[in-house]
Amino acid sequence: MTDYKTSKEAFVSGMTGSSIGHINMISLAALSSIALYSALRTRLPPNRSEHFALEMLTLVLPLLLSITLYAKAPVILNIMLLLPTTLLLLIPRRETGIPLPSTLQSSPSTSPYRGRPRTPDPSGGNSPSTSALIPRLPALTTYRAHMLLLTFLAILAVDFRVFPRMLAKCETYGVSLMDIGVGSFIFSQGIISAVPLIKNPAYLTQPLFPKMVTTARKCLPIFVLGFVRTLSVKGVEYPEHQTEYGTHWNFFITLASIPILEVLLHPVMVRLPISLLGVSVALLQQLVLSHGLTDYVLNAPRTGLISENKEGIVSLSGYLAVHLLGLSTGTLLLPPTPSYFRKRQQELARAPSPRRSAHTHDSDSESDDSTGPRRPGQTTTTAVERRENDKTAIELCSYAVLWWALLGGSKLLGIGNGVSRRLVNLQYILWIAAYNVSFILGYMCLDLAFFASPLSKSTYSPYSKLKVQHDPVMLKKDDRHGHTVEGSAPALLDAINKNGLALFLLANLATGVVNLSMKTMYASDAVAMAVLSAYALAICGVAWVFRNRRLWHF
Repeated sequence: MTDYKTSKEAFVSGMTGSSIGHINMISLAALSSIALYSALRTRLPPNRSEHFALEMLTLVLPLLLSITLYAKAPVILNIMLLLPTTLLLLIPRRETGIPLPSTLQSSPSTSPYRGRPRTPDPSGGNSPSTSALIPRLPALTTYRAHMLLLTFLAILAVDFRVFPRMLAKCETYGVSLMDIGVGSFIFSQGIISAVPLIKNPAYLTQPLFPKMVTTARKCLPIFVLGFVRTLSVKGVEYPEHQTEYGTHWNFFITLASIPILEVLLHPVMVRLPISLLGVSVALLQQLVLSHGLTDYVLNAPRTGLISENKEGIVSLSGYLAVHLLGLSTGTLLLPPTPSYFRKRQQELARAPSPRRSAHTHDSDSESDDSTGPRRPGQTTTTAVERRENDKTAIELCSYAVLWWALLGGSKLLGIGNGVSRRLVNLQYILWIAAYNVSFILGYMCLDLAFFASPLSKSTYSPYSKLKVQHDPVMLKKDDRHGHTVEGSAPALLDAINKNGLALFLLANLATGVVNLSMKTMYASDAVAMAVLSAYALAICGVAWVFRNRRLWHF
C-alpha cells in the first residue's frame, strides 16, 4: 500500500499543465452541449415529462468525453455536438411561444422565495431567501451546474490514465482544467454571496461582529468537514498532494474561511466598487508574493503548523480576491438591471449615518421614481417588471474584455512569472475572472438565442423586438406555493445546482471509495470509462431523485 501511495502521489505531482486556449476549447463542449439540448428542446414536439436519460446523454456525457477520450482533440468533439445542432436549426421552431425566462414578469406574489435576507449557502446553491427582487436566471443555473459537474467528474477522472496529465493540477506554474475548477468554485460562491447585498444594500453598514458571528455559524459545518477530511485522509494513508494546500489544510477550510473574510471588508465596500476592491486585494497579494512570500511558499521547510500549511494560508487572500470579483459579478448579474446595486451603494456612501433596516422592499426600477423620501439602501415597493439582459450582457462583455486584457498585459510584463494556482497570484486571479465571466456571458447569449424569437414587440423584452409568450412546457411549478414561475434551465442541471454542496460531498466520498477499492492508476481506458460513467450516473441520479428537496440547509 505504501509503494502504491508513493507512486500515486507521483502520478498527480510535477504537472506543468496545458494552454489557456486548450482549456477554453475543452470547456466549450459545455456550451456546445447546451446548444444541442436547446435545439432539441425548441424544435422537437413538446413533451411535458422530464427525461433523465436524454439529459444525461446531451449534457453530462459530452463533459465526460471532453476531459477523457476527446481531451486531446476537443475541436472534434465540439464539431460532433454542433453538427446535429445546426441540422436541428433547419427545422422550424415550435409554433407555441417560447418565453424568455430571464425577462418574464415577476412579483412578490409569484416568487417562490420570499422573506428576510440571509447569508447564502457557501455551496452556491439556490438560497431559500431569494425574493422577487432576484428573478431566476437560467443562464446562471446552467453555468454553476456545469461547473459543479466538471468538478465532480475531474476529481475522480484525474486518478485514471484516461485523464491526460496536462489537465491535472500544475505543481507551481501553468494552467490546467483542474486549476480552473478550484477558482471557479470560489468565483461562483462569490456570485451567490451577492444575494443579501442586493436584497438589502444597507446590510453592508450593519455592525460587523453580529454579522461575523452569523456567517461563522453558517460556515462551521464546512470547517468541520475540512477537519474530518484531514483526519480521514491521514488515517487511511490516502494518496495526497501536499503542495496543493499543505499538510493539513484543504479546500473545505478555504471555502469556509472566505465568507468570514468578506464580512470584514463590508465597511470598505460602502465607498469602493467591489470590482476595484477585488483588484486591489489581488495586487496586494501579488506585491507580497513578489517581495519574498513566493520563495517562502516554494522553498521553506515544513517545520511547524504554519509552514506545513503555507500553501493554504498564503493562497487565502488570493482566493478572497477571486471571491470579490465573483461578488462584483453577482451584483451585476442577479438584479434585473446591472446598475441597481451600484446606485444603492452610492446612496449609502453619500449618507453619513444610514439608518439600518432589517427588512426592505423589492425593486428593480433603475430610476428613483418612488413617492416620498427613501432611506439610504432602502428599495422601493415597485415590483420587478423585467430583466434588462441587454445591459447586463454589455457590462459582462466589458468586464470579460477587461479581465482578458489585464491578463494579457500581466503576461507581457512578466508579473508573477506566470499563472500559479499554488500561489493564487495576480495572473491566476485574472484568469479565473476572465474565464468565468466569459462563460456566463456565453450561457446568457445561448439563452437569448434559443428562447426568444424576433417576431414582435414586447414590453417585457430587453430588446425592441422579442416575442415573449408563455409556453407551459417551459414553465415549472413551485412545490411549496403551487405558483407557476419562470425556469428554462434543464431539469437535471437545476437539480445539481439546488444541492451543489451535498453532491460535492457525495462526489468526494465516492472518489475515496473508488480509490480505496481499486488501483485506478493501472486501470485501462475501457475500465476507467466504465467506472467514470457509473460514477456520473450515480451522482446525477441522486441529484435527480432529490430535485424537489434541498439536502443541506444553513
